[in-house]
Amino acid sequence: MRFLHFLWLFLIPFFQILSGIEIFLVSSQCLDHQKSLLLKLNGTLQYDSSLSTKLARWNQNTSECCNWDGVTCDLSGHVIALELDNETISSGIENSSALFSLQYLEKLNLAYNRFSVGIPVGISNLTNLKYLNLSNAGFLGQIPMMLSRLTRLVTLDLSTLFPDAIHPLKLENPNLTHFIENSTELRELYLDGVDLSAQRAEWCQSLSSYLPNLTVLSLRTCQISGPIDDSLSQLQFLSIIRLDQNNLSTTVPEYFSNFSNLTTLTLGSCNLQGTFPERIFQVSVLEVLELSNNKLLSGSIQNFPRYGSLRRISLSYTSFSGSLPESISNLQNLSRLELSNCNFNGPIPSTMANLTNLVYLDFSFNNFTGFIPYFQRSKKLTYLDLSRNGLTGLLSRAHFEGLSELVYMSLGNNSLNGILPAEIFELPSLQQLSLYSNQFVGQVDEFRNASSSPLDTIDLRNNHLNGSIPKSMFEVGRLKVLSLSFNFFSGTVSLDLIGKLSNLSKLELSYNNLTVDASSSNSTSFAFPQLSILKLASCRLQKFPDLKNQSRMIHLDLSDNQIGGAIPNWIWGIGGGALAHLNLSFNHLEYVEQPYNASNNLVVFDLHSNNIKGDLPIPPPSAIYVDYSSNNLNNSIPLDIGNSLALASFFSIANNSITGMIPESICNISYLQVLDLSNNKLSGTIPPCLLHNSTSLGVLNLGNNRLHGVIPDSFPIGCALKTLDLSRNTFEGKLPKSLVNCTLLEVLNVGNNRLVDRFPCMLSNSNSLSVLVLRSNQFNGNLTCDITTNSWQDLQIIDIASNRFTGVLNPECFSNWRGMIVAHDNVETAHNHIQYKFLQLSNFYYQDTVTLTIKGMELELVKILRVFTSIDFSSNRFHGMIPDTVGDLSSLYLLNLSYNALEGPIPKSVGKLQMLESLDLSTNHLSGEIPSELASLTFLAALNVSFNNLFGKIPQGIQLQTFSGDSFEGNRGLCGFPLSNSCKSDASELTPAPSSQDDSYDWQFIFKGVGYGVGAAVSIAPLLFYKRGRKYCDKHLERMLKLMFPRFGFTYTRFHPGKVVAVEHYEDETPDDTEDDDEGGKEASLGRYCVFCSKLDFQRKEAIHDPKCTCHMSSSLISFPLAPSSSSPLLVICHKKF
Repeated sequence: MRFLHFLWLFLIPFFQILSGIEIFLVSSQCLDHQKSLLLKLNGTLQYDSSLSTKLARWNQNTSECCNWDGVTCDLSGHVIALELDNETISSGIENSSALFSLQYLEKLNLAYNRFSVGIPVGISNLTNLKYLNLSNAGFLGQIPMMLSRLTRLVTLDLSTLFPDAIHPLKLENPNLTHFIENSTELRELYLDGVDLSAQRAEWCQSLSSYLPNLTVLSLRTCQISGPIDDSLSQLQFLSIIRLDQNNLSTTVPEYFSNFSNLTTLTLGSCNLQGTFPERIFQVSVLEVLELSNNKLLSGSIQNFPRYGSLRRISLSYTSFSGSLPESISNLQNLSRLELSNCNFNGPIPSTMANLTNLVYLDFSFNNFTGFIPYFQRSKKLTYLDLSRNGLTGLLSRAHFEGLSELVYMSLGNNSLNGILPAEIFELPSLQQLSLYSNQFVGQVDEFRNASSSPLDTIDLRNNHLNGSIPKSMFEVGRLKVLSLSFNFFSGTVSLDLIGKLSNLSKLELSYNNLTVDASSSNSTSFAFPQLSILKLASCRLQKFPDLKNQSRMIHLDLSDNQIGGAIPNWIWGIGGGALAHLNLSFNHLEYVEQPYNASNNLVVFDLHSNNIKGDLPIPPPSAIYVDYSSNNLNNSIPLDIGNSLALASFFSIANNSITGMIPESICNISYLQVLDLSNNKLSGTIPPCLLHNSTSLGVLNLGNNRLHGVIPDSFPIGCALKTLDLSRNTFEGKLPKSLVNCTLLEVLNVGNNRLVDRFPCMLSNSNSLSVLVLRSNQFNGNLTCDITTNSWQDLQIIDIASNRFTGVLNPECFSNWRGMIVAHDNVETAHNHIQYKFLQLSNFYYQDTVTLTIKGMELELVKILRVFTSIDFSSNRFHGMIPDTVGDLSSLYLLNLSYNALEGPIPKSVGKLQMLESLDLSTNHLSGEIPSELASLTFLAALNVSFNNLFGKIPQGIQLQTFSGDSFEGNRGLCGFPLSNSCKSDASELTPAPSSQDDSYDWQFIFKGVGYGVGAAVSIAPLLFYKRGRKYCDKHLERMLKLMFPRFGFTYTRFHPGKVVAVEHYEDETPDDTEDDDEGGKEASLGRYCVFCSKLDFQRKEAIHDPKCTCHMSSSLISFPLAPSSSSPLLVICHKKF
């Protein structure tokens, strides 16, 4: 019987359906007054009917309004839901009595419309509302207090993605507390973009007090502040917390891990601090964790829970560190993992291969090491970025097998090596491939299906790839970016091949072994693609490619080629006048074709190191970087040049023959940071306004001109100068006192002028001064300043030679010069050199230089390494003893105290200067024996203690035995090798001869001068009149310099008598001169040596390297400059003084 009862329960509905009787469902019919209100509402709203998908379809001829789009009715025919989102409504709602009369409304959605008014107060009449969504609808101003009457609200969304800057939506009066105090039923609160700044840090207490059942809290970009109060922990039902883009400046509370329902936690860009609670990673239901852009937030990931629910993790731009745990494979739902710009290290877990749902992976800008894991099982992967790490190993076909949906792959800036597998170019969906700055070698093989490949970007720059560029690269029809610069590709590339790439917008072939044939570009049948960027530096171009028809080009680099003749005037029309970057440096260009009308959009204009003569080309007013240095320009600077450089940050005309005066219009360049007018024939005085406007000027170089007068005392408070070079002019007077205002000064060079002043003690407290050169002036007095512990603490090079300084050497001076004392971070900063960076986003910098004198040779160091230190006090009138504190300068490289009146013994502490390579104490009154400690200076390459009153036996040492007798002559009491007189047992014969000095004449000095003059004449005459002797000198001078200065990576070649130029290595070259083949093997076996770790053995004619010493190389032998520099490639210039 019971079975029959159940059977009837199933059959009754069946018979009802067949009979058409409706018992459980009542068809809702639109009530007339409800329809009337809807039609009235439609008539008052202003919207674009062509874009409307709901309102435009409301038809008054249709009786059933409950079926209209966006309208929902209850069983009685009352409208209970109105969804008019994204209807382009712009007005008509302010006083819409029809809308506010829909008393049965429970849901109202007006999101994504175009209102520009305040929220209508009339909405508060809809007291049955449970769901109200006014998000991104354009509402402005204060949220009306009347909305707090909607006490039945469960969901309230007033968020906006783009708050109005002038009238943002805000809760000020009332504030958040008063607004929600009656909304106890509220479960979901979205106030993103609403100004809650009036709430200050009390928002947590307000929410926890009045909204105990809250499950969703979204307060992104609300201007709330921290800390996150403990009262928020009372909201135990929270499942979504979004607080992004608020300046919370606080730590993440540990109690977040107690929210058992928490599925989403986003705290990006909140200025979070401290350590992130690791327990939050263990919340089993957590699906989304967003913490990006909190650089002060640290933490690590120890473990992921088994069967974790995380789908998205974003920790980018935080300070998370440590290694990734192998348990990351527990996150089987993980689809997006963003860890870029953190401090993660160690290997990437191989278990990541088990993440089958992975779609997006970004580990860029970290310290990951080891091999790249295989991702064959991550078949959904579309984005892979592992760039800028320390990854090593080979790439194989297996790495990419099965990645049929991969669209973007960047592995750049790692240490990956080996040969590139052709399969990487054959991935069926891959559009962007970036493998730049690795160590890939060998030839790139041809790949299949190039014509149908979806690739639009191939970036292989900065590797060691060689051979010909595969022809298949020029068959990828969709290719937009092809970057192959800084490799060893060889062969000839005809522009006909490039013409096939009709979609190409960026082409970079610079610095390979390529020869680009531009002849075909002049053919009428040739169709060059419309490029925006073209870089063909060092491509052996002999003429300009025909770019007349380029309408989109904004960047053109044809530098370091063999292009001669004129700069064609059609070049200014490239890109329709939109050309912004033009680099024609290091060519053989001779003049600018007329008419000259530079593009008004040109920002970078680089013509340096050509043969351009005549007048200075007037730069366009848009120019920011202008470099005309190292040309043959020989006229004066136009008087109104400042008007043409109104926006310029860099202006250099160094190394020309420009005459005339410095025009005052240069003072009108408001944004100028670097001004280099050095090595010209400028005359006149310095315009005072030039120094007065130095609040933005970082580099001022007027060295080696014909300027005269006094240096204006007009350096302002807030002076921004870091480099001031006024050397090799004829300035007179004193150093200006206002120079003390230049608190950022790093390099001050006023050498070789006629200044008459005392030592600049006003700069003694500078925290930045590294290089001070006062040589060859008439400075006088002693070096006594008010010594403090911070005096000259960063000084690394000081040259005050050839002045009239007197007095004794202050021991405290030497002990304060911390820049000459080895620090714990020297290894870390060894590759740093003094430079001035400007235009930071473009990596431009100005390279500081300094000229030193070593053994009669002037050495111009274009790169001043931070580890290079030097003291030159020679040719003054110092007396007294050499302080023992000189031994504290443990990183000192050069010490020259010659031609003074110093007396007493050579301090034994000099033996502690283990980095010392040049020591000159000659022509003083030093006495006593040469300390045996000098024998421990194994890197000493130059030693001169001649013409003193030293006596005794010359210490024995491997390095000391390499010096000739000239280093010790003029000391009657000295004996032993390398002097000819041997030491005798009679001690009386070892005592020094009495020193007799005549107040009127120093005959010893006179005889020395005559001797030097005769010796110089005997040495020079064969070089001037005997060609074979000149060649012999050149050859051995070059070999000596190679041995003495290999750490700088220079090759020395002599261009004309008396001048040696060092050219930076970019790659190994085979010397043309083969007449010394018999000695080549021996030189080749010497290996790589550096100044600090190698010494010269003149007897064996070779360099000896200390394997325990660390060499600090200035640059890799195969590296290339990644950014333009103001300096020329001539890194060292030596002028021999006769």
